[in-house]
Amino acid sequence: MMGKYQYMNLEQKLAKIRKKMPLLLKKNHNDEENYDFATLDDIYEFEASEGFISDVTDKIMPQIEDWQNRPLSKVYPVLYIDAIHYSVRDNGVIRKPAAYVILGISQDGYKEVLTIEIGENESAKYWISILNGLKNRGVKDILILCADGLTGIKEAIAATYPQTENPLRQT
Repeated sequence: MMGKYQYMNLEQKLAKIRKKMPLLLKKNHNDEENYDFATLDDIYEFEASEGFISDVTDKIMPQIEDWQNRPLSKVYPVLYIDAIHYSVRDNGVIRKPAAYVILGISQDGYKEVLTIEIGENESAKYWISILNGLKNRGVKDILILCADGLTGIKEAIAATYPQTENPLRQT
């Protein structure tokens, strides 16, 4: 028996998602107690059980770990660091962890995501551990490191890469 999959080109898929976005945005901007999340079914009309998600996660985790531990270049002329906060439901409780993201510009001028790590909240102390992780993966020098005005970030950068220029972006 054939499923009810209907072929759609990219434009049709994007139009369908755009049509649903106002509903999804409204759905996600309720107060935290009534917070509701968009699901795969809401966006893509694809249902996935917890078991399916778990199986997929188990299969790709080795590749993710390889990516997170891959050796990096010795020098990056520019790095951008920031944390993105997002809401997750964990056992019925809404939490807002931080995804620490480092984007590097290689010596050849290419953008490269160096790492994405999850922490409970953004702190200069946690940034030190992430920057030390870059050192452990082979990064010896960063010419310019762009960061926001997080309290203690200048000191965190100076502690791990003392020769690096740090133009703070005030947010």
